[in-house]
Amino acid sequence: MWIRALVAPLVSGTTYRRAVHLLLGAVLLLPYILLGVAFAGMFAVPGEPYGLLVLVLALVAVIGLVPPFLRGTRALEIAAARSLLGVALPDPPVTAEPGRAARETRLRAALWFAVHLAAGGLVGLLLLIPLVMGLAFAVESLGVVSGALDGLRLGPLGRQDGPWLGLLGVLMLVGVLYAVAGLGGLAAVMAPVLLGPSSAERIAALEARAARLAERNRLARELHDSIGHALTVTTLQAAAARELLRTDPEFAGRALAAIEETGRAAAEDLDRVLGMLRERDPAGDGDALPGTTGVGPRPGDGSSADRAPEHRLGGLRRLVEHSRGTGVDVRAQVEGPVDDLPASVSREGYRIIQESLTNVLRHAGPVPVALRVAADARALAIEVTNPVTGVPAAREGGRGLAGMRERVTILGGSMTAGPDGGQWKVSVRLPVEPPR
Repeated sequence: MWIRALVAPLVSGTTYRRAVHLLLGAVLLLPYILLGVAFAGMFAVPGEPYGLLVLVLALVAVIGLVPPFLRGTRALEIAAARSLLGVALPDPPVTAEPGRAARETRLRAALWFAVHLAAGGLVGLLLLIPLVMGLAFAVESLGVVSGALDGLRLGPLGRQDGPWLGLLGVLMLVGVLYAVAGLGGLAAVMAPVLLGPSSAERIAALEARAARLAERNRLARELHDSIGHALTVTTLQAAAARELLRTDPEFAGRALAAIEETGRAAAEDLDRVLGMLRERDPAGDGDALPGTTGVGPRPGDGSSADRAPEHRLGGLRRLVEHSRGTGVDVRAQVEGPVDDLPASVSREGYRIIQESLTNVLRHAGPVPVALRVAADARALAIEVTNPVTGVPAAREGGRGLAGMRERVTILGGSMTAGPDGGQWKVSVRLPVEPPR
């Protein structure tokens, strides 16, 4: 096993891919070396205009120091590290970071650029000197060529010591491969540290993911409340129509009309929610990598998520009449300017009332319901009370109450739900101003 582990770096394709990445650093280093040699030669010539040379050198140095700090350079280095070093790195974000975080990212990227050039230069030297010499020793000792080592002497070894020079050549070749493998492994370890997302980028990615999850939960609540209400009403009305079709055709006709209206409203709601999904920015869909910046729509930002569905407390009368058509005797009491409430409060208040009436119909059946809605400049208060006809614990099933609590929590409100003196009472208070 130890022999396999010892030989693995010499035969692994990863070693050679990483060597290509390091050689790219040597290629990038070459212009800097050529410029350094050229300026050194000019400064060595007596009588040259040294003042002008210093100005030109300063200008060239500034130009040469700009690329390591560019965003495009970091993006190219990340792409090269992913494909050649085999390191999983996210793409850099498109939008700008805050000043301090941006400086940190640019400095780390510039440091990686410098490390890449230094490692590339070292690999270049290894390929130019030990590798070439080792190859020459090996082919000379094997008799492939002759005369390549004439006049050469390495300490006690001379041209007459062909076998020993051949062995030294093989050891030099193997040593170069191990050195390249080690440098490549070190580069693979350092790349995530210097090219990986900064703390600000990670926080932005987490915020983007949280926004997308919140939007998904919002869509799930909309579908649950709308489609769940429609299915509950449709099921109960269809069952009642089937039972009374022969004995009370008029009631059966009203039930079928209610089913038709409920289905049409549910289809409109479904179309609105699917429209929200279609209108979303594709860059904000799915799970973002740690460096992405798409955050998706947020409640209150004027996006499609805020414009649809358009059910608000202004349409409360229609909701109450529809519930009465299903057999639930709703006695509604509305106080205050509910039509002037903020869109988010009005929308969530409507959905909470709709879900409460759906729960009444699902768990208690066609029973009297007392609905009170009161609005003022500070808060919206909702109370829904109905007689308890079944086992109270059964009302905890499903997602109804959980979805209502999520809506209340998002707006910073409070909610209680449970038995109250033979009645089931849901009490909700939503602040008009967003929580600070």
